[in-house]
Amino acid sequence: MPLTDQIPIIQVADFTAGYDGTVLLQDLWFDIYPGEVFVILGGSGSGKSTLLKHMIGLYQPLRGSILIDGADIVTAEGPGRLDILTKIGVMYQQGALFGSMTLLENVRLPLEEYTDLPDEAIERIALMKLQLVGLGSAACKLPDEISGGMRKRAAIARAMALDPRVLFLDEPSAGLDPITSAELDQLIVSLARHLKITFVVVSHELPSIEAIADRVIMVDKQTKSIIAEGKPRELREHSDHPWVRQFFNREAPRNEGTA
Repeated sequence: MPLTDQIPIIQVADFTAGYDGTVLLQDLWFDIYPGEVFVILGGSGSGKSTLLKHMIGLYQPLRGSILIDGADIVTAEGPGRLDILTKIGVMYQQGALFGSMTLLENVRLPLEEYTDLPDEAIERIALMKLQLVGLGSAACKLPDEISGGMRKRAAIARAMALDPRVLFLDEPSAGLDPITSAELDQLIVSLARHLKITFVVVSHELPSIEAIADRVIMVDKQTKSIIAEGKPRELREHSDHPWVRQFFNREAPRNEGTA
């Protein structure tokens, strides 16, 4: 469990996002600490994936700052922005592996692009990353030759290629059966604890959230803001917000006139 007296590895402040005059999220403030598994959750259309895309620098907010290891990804340019980007890794929902490349070649790619290491070192590091996620024996397979869960593990291995301080995962359990999802949850927790990697995970899968999250924030489509922050168990048992309690207790909202 990370210690919150540490300096945050990520600081989101005065954050507002939207497009074409439409505000999707507004006035968000939160910190994420080193080694934490931090989950962003919310209902469909609440903006949780939009928030993640801003945090990795794909979109520019309407207002606010996103500091990663003390540097603002919103305003950074040139070498400064590249320095930030090499401190983070991203696993997209479908894995986004290159289908014509083997798993090993996929993991090699960031090392070939962003380092001057000799080929032998790149090969060794890439294989080591695959071994960390349990795919050392599948290094020569193509993405279409492995299961969906294995593809997501390979995507995590590629995201770890440059030894980032933070890994962003977008809906890692989506489309997986319960057993495969549980195995992926165990991998995330193991990497966080043993390698001290900070994870920022977007999810709405309640079993996974409860299995991996040190802390969560919940964003809400109606208020366009954070309506809850804390540990999943505390929110389930003690939140004073009815929608938060319904989410964590898997309760359907009551219709008017229902006893």
